[in-house]
Amino acid sequence: MQILVVDDEGIVLESCRRVLEPEGFEVLLVKSADEALAAIENKGPALLLIDLKMPIHDGIYLMKELKKREIDTPAIVMSGYSTKETIEEADIMGACRFLPKPFTPDELLETVRQVLERR
Repeated sequence: MQILVVDDEGIVLESCRRVLEPEGFEVLLVKSADEALAAIENKGPALLLIDLKMPIHDGIYLMKELKKREIDTPAIVMSGYSTKETIEEADIMGACRFLPKPFTPDELLETVRQVLERR
């Protein structure tokens, strides 16, 4: 099962890879919303992990584009800015879950498994 991780921070991308790959997931890593849109159209991942705060186009932009293009891949939104407004905005845009940063490997795996089980 393929998971696309979208984050402008290399350390977050590599951390997600190190946690998810040993669990049998194929992990694609991209550093921008634009790269994510291309990867989603070409690869069709089963799940998205999307950072909210990124330069140029943020995670909300990406979620809006997914909606506009009628792409219903489940998305977990990650952010170090866990305000009530941020969580509500992610929810409105269709995020399945909100994962506050920093998160532990166990929190990441539990969240990913919960979302995939619902599908």
